[in-house]
Amino acid sequence: MRLLLTIVPLATAFIIAACTHSEPTAPASDTASAAATTVASPAPGKTAPANPALGSAEWLAWVDKTLAVSDDGHGPQPGTAEWSAAVNRKLGQEAPQAAPGSAEWQQAVDALLRTRVATH
Repeated sequence: MRLLLTIVPLATAFIIAACTHSEPTAPASDTASAAATTVASPAPGKTAPANPALGSAEWLAWVDKTLAVSDDGHGPQPGTAEWSAAVNRKLGQEAPQAAPGSAEWQQAVDALLRTRVATH
């Protein structure tokens, strides 16, 4: 009787697992390369650079323009601590928790803005 009580739940779990449908996933390398080559379609006036180096002048200018940090040239110089703090204020609750200006922070800001630009 104990054997039967052990086998029935295991068999049921196996049958349920075998019957569930899951989509096949692409290998991690394919997914990463697709994400790297895919550029979100930007909102008018907010062109996302294809793949600028994070922290480069081109990337800083794109972030600055996308978030309107330095309105008409008035405001903190892109890349400075004051500018990074202004970017965090513009992002509000979505602002990265990493140290402002760090490589991790830049990566998080880039990913967030590319997602935002694609949805607007």
